[in-house]
Amino acid sequence: MTTEIDDKDKNNKLQNDNEADKMGTAPVGKLLASMAWPAILSMTINALYNVVDSMFVAMVSQKALTSVSLVLPIQLLMISLAIGSGVGVNSLISRRLGAKRFDEADKAAGTSIRIGLFNFIIFACVGIFLAKPFMQLYTDDQEIFDGGVTYLKIITIFCFFSMVEVQLEKVLQATGNMIAPMIISLSGAVTNLILDPILIFGLFGAPKLGIAGAAIATVTGQAVALCVAIFMVFKKEHDVKIQLKGFKMDWKVVKDIYGVGLPSIIMQSIGSVMLLGYNAILVASPTAVAVLGVYFKLQSFIFMPVFGLNQGAMPIMGYNFGAKNRKRLMLVYKNSLITAIVIMTIGTILFQAFPGVFLKMFSADAQMMEMGVPALRIISICFIPAAFGIMTSTLFQGTGHGVYSLMGSLIRQLIGILPLAYIIYHMAGITASWASFPLAEIIGLIYSAVMLKVLYQKEIKTL
Repeated sequence: MTTEIDDKDKNNKLQNDNEADKMGTAPVGKLLASMAWPAILSMTINALYNVVDSMFVAMVSQKALTSVSLVLPIQLLMISLAIGSGVGVNSLISRRLGAKRFDEADKAAGTSIRIGLFNFIIFACVGIFLAKPFMQLYTDDQEIFDGGVTYLKIITIFCFFSMVEVQLEKVLQATGNMIAPMIISLSGAVTNLILDPILIFGLFGAPKLGIAGAAIATVTGQAVALCVAIFMVFKKEHDVKIQLKGFKMDWKVVKDIYGVGLPSIIMQSIGSVMLLGYNAILVASPTAVAVLGVYFKLQSFIFMPVFGLNQGAMPIMGYNFGAKNRKRLMLVYKNSLITAIVIMTIGTILFQAFPGVFLKMFSADAQMMEMGVPALRIISICFIPAAFGIMTSTLFQGTGHGVYSLMGSLIRQLIGILPLAYIIYHMAGITASWASFPLAEIIGLIYSAVMLKVLYQKEIKTL
């Protein structure tokens, strides 16, 4: 009996080794496409349900849309903490698999679920204690205030589902399995899309809940996604295993995870801080706040496919960096960059040609159209230079240099967008202030190019 078990373990390990080795041997173009397309599809669908969510809320009223727009930075902060932690897990697992250090990869996977629980506790406290003080900072309109508090409380107090689910997705992605994360993400997105109109408008006998209905649809979708993730992780064979009972935290593993993850968290959180600051600049005009919120929803259609490409490329980069395969590492980077530029070019053309159509999707009135059309056209100029920044950041993270990515985001979004927006807004008005986005992205491109050269000369060239 013992021999049969040992043979089974050996066969599983051999199968896992072969699965992991594809990241070091399969043709790069085919491998990148096979790993990226599920993430691109799932993240695009997620972008779709975020947009649809706001479209339905906009049908309630423009004040309801403003409420959700004011809460958006907190949502982005939640995503930043979850995704940033997951990036650290993803990078560590893929590097350990590339170096054939399987026990350490298992420890990182086991640690990930504990990280998700910790992240949930943080934001549950935010929802319980800080929802009202947060909204008081931005509005004295009672309707906007009440809607924002309701939405914020629900999505934070019940964020357990999303925080744990994201970690499980990243564990699977790190092993090269991109299909399961796609299925997980799609299950939540479809659930949300179905429930949104039902709960917001009270269809099929359901109560008419308005903004609360949108929030409940969101967390219900996240709960469904978590159930699917648990099934995928614990009922299927994978290159790594998550231990639940008797697991002891290895703080060195935690340190390694956050060596990449913490800079990524801070880097992504900077976007939330930027949006908080930009909302503060625009707060005198609720219409401008709504326009900025709509932009961030719409741009996710363009950026999410690139971030999906990022998720497909990162474990391949991490694996080949760990395996010391310089040629293959840089080929993955080159192919990813070209693809990202193509996606962003298409996005730029769409935003330049059809801004009015996009705004009408959110029930925009005449004032919102007048302000929003030039806003979308000006801001979208940043898309193409952003492609270089995102994929170069992926290379930084995949090789364990999250600090480089962090500095790039600081330069683009704190040293760049906010100061520029503040200065231009007070000198030339709201419309001119949107130019802060492309100007800051150009500054970030210059930084990324310099640090790419430094990294290549310092570490990659000698692999």
